[in-house]
Amino acid sequence: MSVSVPQTGTVTTAIPARLDRLPWSRWHWTIVIGLGTVWILDGLEVTVVGNIAGRLSEEGSGLAISSAQVTGIAAALYVAGACAGALFFGRLTDIFGRKKLFMVTLAVYLGATALTAVSMESWWFFAFRFLTGFGIGGEYAAINSAIDELIPSYYRGRVDIVINGSFWLGAIGGSLLSILALDTDLFPANVGWRLTFALGVVLGLAILLVRRSVPESPRWLLIHGREKEAERLVSSVEAEVAADTGRELPPATEEITIRQRESVGFGMIARTVLSTYRRRAALGFSLFIGQAFLYNAITFGFGAILTTFFDVPTSDTGYYFAFIAAGNFLGPLLLGQLFDTLGRRVMISSTYLLSGLLLFGTAWLFDRGALSAVTLTVCWCVVLFFASAGASSAYLTVSEVFPMETRAMAIAFFYAIGTAAGGISGPLIFADLTESGVVGDTVLAFQIGASLMCVAGLVAAALAVRAERRSLEDIARPLTAAGGSKGLKGSGGAAG
Repeated sequence: MSVSVPQTGTVTTAIPARLDRLPWSRWHWTIVIGLGTVWILDGLEVTVVGNIAGRLSEEGSGLAISSAQVTGIAAALYVAGACAGALFFGRLTDIFGRKKLFMVTLAVYLGATALTAVSMESWWFFAFRFLTGFGIGGEYAAINSAIDELIPSYYRGRVDIVINGSFWLGAIGGSLLSILALDTDLFPANVGWRLTFALGVVLGLAILLVRRSVPESPRWLLIHGREKEAERLVSSVEAEVAADTGRELPPATEEITIRQRESVGFGMIARTVLSTYRRRAALGFSLFIGQAFLYNAITFGFGAILTTFFDVPTSDTGYYFAFIAAGNFLGPLLLGQLFDTLGRRVMISSTYLLSGLLLFGTAWLFDRGALSAVTLTVCWCVVLFFASAGASSAYLTVSEVFPMETRAMAIAFFYAIGTAAGGISGPLIFADLTESGVVGDTVLAFQIGASLMCVAGLVAAALAVRAERRSLEDIARPLTAAGGSKGLKGSGGAAG
């Protein structure tokens, strides 16, 4: 349903260019810490659930549930909640602002995680896994849109890639935490797993306190008729950055004229994303479906593979997962800068294709019985070194290649559709395949994930947008911009 959109005036401003020409400073680190750390929570959540699946299914855990239900039904419900939350909160983020929503979504996550920790019945556990995902999904839309609008264009690619890759810092923490929590010499079987969720609440509260100092996006304020507030905010940031770096800021010469509106109707958003930018939409779908199946399936099911095929004790799976999680984080950390230098098209396509081809090789070795728990983990570490950078670039892509008025909703839309296709079906299919104990079934799961990553890599090679070091308004002209097909004066911003 379209929303009535009264115009509130026309304003010409250099605010986007002023933000983009800022040198890196402590203020930018505040943004990264306050907003980017949510991926650490997500990594903690997903990894903990995968690693405690075996313990939850054991007698005395305090919860009547099977390992397959944890890695299958509960995992799928978590992802389904994330999809629903992304769509619900994504729309609200574009209407009411980034700051309000990234506070609300974190509060939803905290409450749901706390209630997961006190689960006594399986239905309760399932319900609050869904609501935890609901909060996390909303975070994706609110946070990615805010980060891209606050970080200078020169650094946007690497910052976004590394922030999304910080999921794996949480995964390392979740793996090591599960080792302690599952040690029955330290905690009773029905207590340890609950403490892992309690730690997520503690970390979330700390992030909530830091996040209070993160401002609203000046770009959002500008479009919604609050240009005076945006001007005051940018002026204060400029003064802080200049004092911090000891450098005189160069003048910002590029301006954009905006016809301010309180909100943009959903019908216009849909037409813009699916019609005007249909090639970019096809790119977004491909990237999200490929990485969602691979990651949601494997992340939730890796512990089950180790215990089923290699007789690794449940209490030891965390050591193996910590190793591949480290490789996952090193990928975005070491490759992130190349997305701003070599460029988006080269790096997105190559990371997807390399990870897919390496996964095909891993499947072949696994099928031949040539792998042990250790060598399988090494193979996965190499595969995911490239895949994690590629997966992070999916979020970067959909958050920068569509007009600003649609940004949060576009992130939510592609995340929800892609993740629903790969992230809900992935855990359900993978849980059944790995639980069977048949090598060929698990090989098939590997091959499906590898195929989807390769297809996405080929699509990226053809359709990826060369967005490196370009203003967001140059990549995609705002819907509210005046002046025909130009966003910033003298720049293009072509669709397609």
